[in-house]
Amino acid sequence: MKTNKYVEDLQKKSDAELAQELVDAKKELFNLRFQNATNQLDNTARIKDVRRNIARIQTVITQKAKTAN
Repeated sequence: MKTNKYVEDLQKKSDAELAQELVDAKKELFNLRFQNATNQLDNTARIKDVRRNIARIQTVITQKAKTAN
């Protein structure tokens, strides 16, 4: 599965890398929303994918924080 591989890759990353990945995903989501508002976005399903990826990144960050304690 593609998502399982993505989550495994996220779990191998450090906290700083995860934070940077989260920032990049949020920037991408902003740009996609902007394109959608100006009717320039062709693939609107990409917004949903990016939102789910943000949730996955935040979940991995939370899991790492809980196991660190």
